[in-house]
Amino acid sequence: MTDMTSDLAPAEPKVRHAPPKREYYAYFGVIFAATLPLACVTWVLKAGRQMSLPDKDPISAAWSQARIITPMIFSA
Repeated sequence: MTDMTSDLAPAEPKVRHAPPKREYYAYFGVIFAATLPLACVTWVLKAGRQMSLPDKDPISAAWSQARIITPMIFSA
C-alpha cells in the first residue's frame, strides 16, 4: 500500500496576471472623451467669472479626471 500523503511534489507557482492594457486604455479613452466637454464648459465659466485664464487647461483637467476615474472602475 502506498502512502499518498508523503508525496511532496512542488506546488504550481502562482501566476499573477497583469491587468489588460487594451481594456484599460479603451476605458480611459471613453472617460476622457466624456469628461472633455464638461471640462471645457467649466474652464469657460471659470474664465468668465475670474476674468483671467484658469491654471489648468481643459485637456489637462479632463486627463486628470480620466486618470482618477479609470482605476476606480478596475479596482471595483
